[in-house]
Amino acid sequence: MASDQIRQMVNFILQEAHEKANEIRVKTEHDFNLEKQTLVHEAKLAVQDEFAKKEKDREVQERIARSAEIGSCRQKKMALRDDLLTSLMKEASSKCKVVADGSNYPALLQKLIVQGLIKIEELEVVVFCRKEDVSTVKKVIPAAMKEYVDIMEKESGIKLTPKVTVNQDRKKDLPESSNGGVKLTALNGKIVCDNTMSSRLALVYEELMPSIREILFPEQ
Repeated sequence: MASDQIRQMVNFILQEAHEKANEIRVKTEHDFNLEKQTLVHEAKLAVQDEFAKKEKDREVQERIARSAEIGSCRQKKMALRDDLLTSLMKEASSKCKVVADGSNYPALLQKLIVQGLIKIEELEVVVFCRKEDVSTVKKVIPAAMKEYVDIMEKESGIKLTPKVTVNQDRKKDLPESSNGGVKLTALNGKIVCDNTMSSRLALVYEELMPSIREILFPEQ
């Protein structure tokens, strides 16, 4: 009897041990599978995040490269436009030189002096010109003064007596880059009216720039 009871107790203990071991195994496998699933899920999320980050970085780099390419194209386009406009300005300047060599140049000088006198509104005026134009300017000054006096008398009823002379200092003659024309000064140079050909060309160029750009570079 005693041995049977001991055998039963041993069998009971062994059964309990097997059941406990089985519970531990099942729980361990469950916890392992759960941890594995969690790790796999986190790894997937990390891979997805990394992929999304790389994709975003790639898109950003593509936008930067595209923007840089567009900027470079715009700069090249602007440089080509500027070169073309500069060449047009140079060509127009060469035309001014042709005008200065023409037979109508003395009459043009007279008109430029009259216009300068009207703008400057002073009675004592010094006229500057290129060295090669000095003799021509001296010849047209009397006619220019008369035309100016007649215009002012007609407009205001007052007969003026202006004193217009040519600059005597040859070192201060206008440079060849002026392309001709005259520059009038009064009050010891405090008042200046630049009526040189290059100055007039620059004014016309600036005024017509919008139209020139529209003709040469129409918007697509």
